[in-house]
Amino acid sequence: MVGFYILHGPVLASSRVNPLLRGPAAAGLPAKCSPQAYFNPDAQAPMPNIFLVEDDSALSELIASYLQRNDFHVQVIARGDHVLDEYRRQRPDLVILDLMLPGIDGLQLCRLLRQESQTLPILMLTARDDSHDQVLGLEMGADDYVTKPCEPRVLLARVRTLLRRSSVNEPRLDNDLILIGGLRIDLAERTVSWRGEEVELSSGEYNLLVVLARNAGEVMNRDRILQQLRGIEFNGTDRSVDVAISKLRRKFDDNAGEARKIKTVWGKGYLFSRVEWEC
Repeated sequence: MVGFYILHGPVLASSRVNPLLRGPAAAGLPAKCSPQAYFNPDAQAPMPNIFLVEDDSALSELIASYLQRNDFHVQVIARGDHVLDEYRRQRPDLVILDLMLPGIDGLQLCRLLRQESQTLPILMLTARDDSHDQVLGLEMGADDYVTKPCEPRVLLARVRTLLRRSSVNEPRLDNDLILIGGLRIDLAERTVSWRGEEVELSSGEYNLLVVLARNAGEVMNRDRILQQLRGIEFNGTDRSVDVAISKLRRKFDDNAGEARKIKTVWGKGYLFSRVEWEC
C-alpha cells in the first residue's frame, strides 16, 4: 500500500507505533523523510494522488491511513506555505485543505490554488456548524467541505465524487455539447463559453451549471441538485449550492437587480430559464 510523507519543520512523528500506519511513520521515525521511503514499488496501478494539508498530526495520520487503505496515494503537508511549490511540482489530483494552518491559512491557500487551476478539486475541512467558514471556503474556490470531526466514510465518498467529476477522470465524449442560446458547454473538454467568450469556472461551478442546463425550464430544489451533484440529500444547512449559484450569476452578468438566467423561485428552488439564455 502506498504511504505518505509529511512536509513540515522539525516536528517529529509520534514516538508510539500507530497500528493504522505502515512504513517509517508506524515506527515513529522522523517525519522529514524522503518520499521514496514510503513508496511501494509493487503497486499494480497508479493511484490518485491526494494532498492532505493538515497540521494536526494525529488527525492527518488517521485520515491518510484510511484513504491509503482505499487505494489513494496521500501526501500530508503540515504547513500552508509548503503547498504551492509541491503543487506545481506534482500536480495532485485533489487537495484536502484545513483552514487553520501555519505559514499560510487555508482560505488564502485555497484562493491561490484556485488561481493555479480552475479544475483542481478542493475539499475543505471546517469546524462543525461554522457556516461562516463554510461559506468563506466556498467563496474562495473550494468545491465542497466536510466538517470536523468527520466520519471517514463521508470523507471518502466526497473524495470519490470530486475525483469522478474532475476533468482528469471523466471520459471524453465526442461532439457532446449543450447549446442554449449563446451558452455553449463542451462536455468533452469541460469548457464553457458565453456569446463566444470563454468563461472560467471552478470544477464545482461547472458541474452545477451542467446540472442546471440539463434541467432547463424545471424548478430544482437544493435536495435534487445535491442528489445529482454528489448523490447526497440536503441536510438543511449546506450552503454550497447557494454560494455556487451566486458565483455563476456574477460570471454570466446575471446579478444586476433580479436574476433572470438562474432565477430564485422562493420556497421551491432555482430555475434555469431557457428563454433568458436565448435572449
